[in-house]
Amino acid sequence: MVVGIIKLELWIPGSTSLKAKRSVVKKVIERTRSRFNVTVAEVDKQDVYGRAVIGYAMVGSDQRYVNGALDKILDFVEGLAVAEVLSESVEIINL
Repeated sequence: MVVGIIKLELWIPGSTSLKAKRSVVKKVIERTRSRFNVTVAEVDKQDVYGRAVIGYAMVGSDQRYVNGALDKILDFVEGLAVAEVLSESVEIINL
């Protein structure tokens, strides 16, 4: 069993309120969840207007598949162009 985790720190330009931030975060979460069937949540900086940290997790049987899927998630979030990815952290755990 392989567990893949990716943590993305996003900068949301033009976000001047938590309401504006949450609408962008909600869009990113819903679109990636429906497209990739992964577990996803905002995991840090919930009360900061222009920043968000989103965590994704997936389980599979093949390390190459899980790693490739996490790379596709990163590319997809960058392609949405609603937020800029400031940093990323990927971890693959073989159990």
